Amino acid sequence: MDNIQSINFFIPELILVATIAFCLIIDFFLSKKNSFNVAYVALIGIILSGISLWFSSPLITTSLFLNSIVLDPFSRIFKFIFLISSFITILISLDTSELKNRSLGEYFTLITAMILGLILMTSSVDLIMIYLSIELVSIISFILAGYLRFKMISNEAAIKYVIYGAFSSGLMLYGFSLLYGLTGTTKLFEMNKVLFSHDFSHINLSLIVSFLLIIAGLGYKIAIAPFHFWTPDVYEGSPTPITAFFSVAPKAAGFALMVRFLNSLFGDVNPLNSENWVSIEGVPWQAILLLLSALTMIIGNLIAIQQENVKRLLAYSSIAHAGYILMGIPLLSKDGVFAVVFYIIVYLFMQLGAFYISIIIADKYKTEKIEDYAGIGWQSPFLGILMSLFMFSLTGLPPTAGFIGKFYLFAAVINAGTQYYWIAIVGVLNSVISLYYYMRIVKVMYFNEKNIQNSFVPSQFSILLLLILGIPTIYFGVQWTYIHEWVDSALKFFIPNF
Repeated sequence: MDNIQSINFFIPELILVATIAFCLIIDFFLSKKNSFNVAYVALIGIILSGISLWFSSPLITTSLFLNSIVLDPFSRIFKFIFLISSFITILISLDTSELKNRSLGEYFTLITAMILGLILMTSSVDLIMIYLSIELVSIISFILAGYLRFKMISNEAAIKYVIYGAFSSGLMLYGFSLLYGLTGTTKLFEMNKVLFSHDFSHINLSLIVSFLLIIAGLGYKIAIAPFHFWTPDVYEGSPTPITAFFSVAPKAAGFALMVRFLNSLFGDVNPLNSENWVSIEGVPWQAILLLLSALTMIIGNLIAIQQENVKRLLAYSSIAHAGYILMGIPLLSKDGVFAVVFYIIVYLFMQLGAFYISIIIADKYKTEKIEDYAGIGWQSPFLGILMSLFMFSLTGLPPTAGFIGKFYLFAAVINAGTQYYWIAIVGVLNSVISLYYYMRIVKVMYFNEKNIQNSFVPSQFSILLLLILGIPTIYFGVQWTYIHEWVDSALKFFIPNF
């Protein structure tokens, strides 16, 4: 589809572009004290974009802008994930003292711009567009990580993020160049056609090297081991609402891009739209991803046990969860992709909820240390109950949404064949390990001695937002039919007719 025709299918994204421009103009006329009002402009734009997306056809599959990006149910469901997570992040940002007395116009503008980059990451089927969308997200992430520029720890987070990000982008770009040299095109589906129609046995090593370089770049974006070293420092130094956003939205976009990229490139002539499919021979990408999944789970959980800071604990926890999600990608089955998408949706609510409670506690008690959570379960019963719920869900205990998410992941792995049983065992063992550090927070809140002072009740705004995050966490653990049907209907991908 040419550029003019594509515009009719690009309305939600164009609304975001208009919102970004409007935010910049409004911020120009606002004082530093009133710059937070840009948030309301961003929220209205996100709502309008979501409405437009909701009323768009849920089943259409087509390519846009000269086959650079695609429109299909798979990208559509991730667009909702990005809009919801950014909407909640902006609301959380309005309720934290961490950002008080700062100019916030560009802060909310950057979050809105980042949504556009995330959407393009999920929809791209051209190497050039993939790289541009990743860099758009990365550059905005660097700025947001160091937004508290008068704090040394925030400056450290930003510089580490930039250094690791530049290095990983260079590796990925070199991998893209090798892939382009082997196939003579930047279009994923045309690459797939070339790989399946020619004998590449004599250059399999080149394909493997290209794959490893690309995975290094993508692995950095989703924080899988051994590309995770930036995560704890960046998460600790960034504004906590941004840390929460980093742990959900860019990670979801990275996994969506990985699903589309690997299976479109290495899958058979009709990848993803069938129950099972085959992969090109000579490139052991499945085995490599499974090993990375196991390594990520083990490193994330074992190091999380040692953490004394809540933000660092949740950072290593997010690394471990990336390992769980990664299990579903190399299974070469529709069940695997279903489990990945389902888990990302339920993970959104429990992860943002846990971070939001840590923000409320940090604002009230001026601490991020786990030991200082002693007695909070009694001093603030509402926060104690909700934090316990999010910890149970992150562990994967019934009857929470986290349990259902892990159930689908492990079921997909087991159903894929006996050759995958070992990764299921690794995942279950790591879930048991995670029980220790998640329940440690619950134990400290309720069983560590502390003089109980006046009870603390969060603001009505905080209570409402926590209920918005907490209710789905428990409801989808008991009644998940709607999410199941929604995700199942989204597993339809654009496939070109050559």
